[in-house]
Amino acid sequence: MTTYFPTTIGLLSLSVSLAVQAAVPSDQAARLGQSLTPVGAEAQGNAEGSIPAWTGGLARDDARYANPFADEQPLFIITAENVEQYADRLSPGQHALFKRYPDSFRMPVYPTHRTAAYPDAVYEKARNNALKTELTNDGNGLNNFNETIAFPIPQNGLEVIWNHITRYRGGALERTFVQVPVQSNGSFTPIRINEKSSWPDYLTDKDSTDKDNILLYFVQQVQAPARLTGEVLLVHETLNQVEQPRQAWTYNAGQRRVRRAPQIAYDAPGTASDGQRTTDNLDIFNGAPDRYNWELIGKQELYIPYNSFKLADRSLKYDDILQPGHLNPEHTRYELHRVWTVEATLKDDERHIYGKRVFYIDEDSWQIAIADHYDTRDQLWRVAEGHAFPYRDALVPWYSAEALYDLQSGRYLVGSLTNEEGQGFDFTQRFKYSDFTPQAIRRLGR
Repeated sequence: MTTYFPTTIGLLSLSVSLAVQAAVPSDQAARLGQSLTPVGAEAQGNAEGSIPAWTGGLARDDARYANPFADEQPLFIITAENVEQYADRLSPGQHALFKRYPDSFRMPVYPTHRTAAYPDAVYEKARNNALKTELTNDGNGLNNFNETIAFPIPQNGLEVIWNHITRYRGGALERTFVQVPVQSNGSFTPIRINEKSSWPDYLTDKDSTDKDNILLYFVQQVQAPARLTGEVLLVHETLNQVEQPRQAWTYNAGQRRVRRAPQIAYDAPGTASDGQRTTDNLDIFNGAPDRYNWELIGKQELYIPYNSFKLADRSLKYDDILQPGHLNPEHTRYELHRVWTVEATLKDDERHIYGKRVFYIDEDSWQIAIADHYDTRDQLWRVAEGHAFPYRDALVPWYSAEALYDLQSGRYLVGSLTNEEGQGFDFTQRFKYSDFTPQAIRRLGR
């Protein structure tokens, strides 16, 4: 698999202690919006022209689900028969999916469109963070950080993964989606979930709370099926979870009690996932990075899920999308994009069900596109795909689906599907701090 390093400073010193990593000098930050996009991707296309230059991304448009690429046809389709022709532009996990499902898994590859775009205020914050934000000495937190995209010109793998953790997701939102554990025979029961999230600066009473070590506030309520309704999770997501662990509470409908939930972290089973994901698998990766050593492998060109308008089509039903083994490839779209490749290896003195994880992060959005998960025997176990979608009414690149495939059992889990949930994501919502308290989730549970 071909990799290369971009011409940013600091890549000659990848082995240097995190304690000496610092914000970039002003002459390097000045490249943002010039040779680099405002969030740090390479602005130019590739030499062969299969990746175009970034020209600003998709413009804001209230017609969120109207497909601007509806008339395009695939350039080619990767199948188990021709997969070796494209070996250098696929992850090991993608290879494994072709081997596991040779008769049904395929990847339709379309022309590349660099559609990621953000509000101007995000670009300004990214530039200021480039000049000021630093890792804490242990790398588990951030100093001098403002809301989003901590390291637009990253110096190491840990800074790249922090960019995924801190990428812009609208500031505040409410979303209703389904998470679906799909059995090996294709049977499934959708689990409907409502979530409310707010970053501190977007609270209507933001001055009423200490936000120094808070990344975001989050409350999640299961709405269906009936056997799971009434369960509520509240999280105050801290920036440095080693210094101040994630603060979590659950409301149990049966007991009618709110309890602290310190176990909602790392490899604890994810909410309503049928044991198919860990807590830190949500959003492909979230939470504290302290259990792993992070290595920046480089950048490479990879076929990744992108511009997933077909998958987000409001005329589709979940029965159309979910089939045995994997998502229905009739509705997926892959494009060639540059990604940062970061390898996370479990520290000798730490515990986690994943011994190694390799993340492939889209340069234009800092969003994980593919993740290969290995067990503690170094056997490839689970493969995650983030089907990227530009919510252009709010200028938020995010997912239309997160799929996590278990290569061993043949089951898989899909999150973030909204096809049958109306608008799904609402970025106009604003909340008060009191909406994210134990008292608030007790009221929700009732």
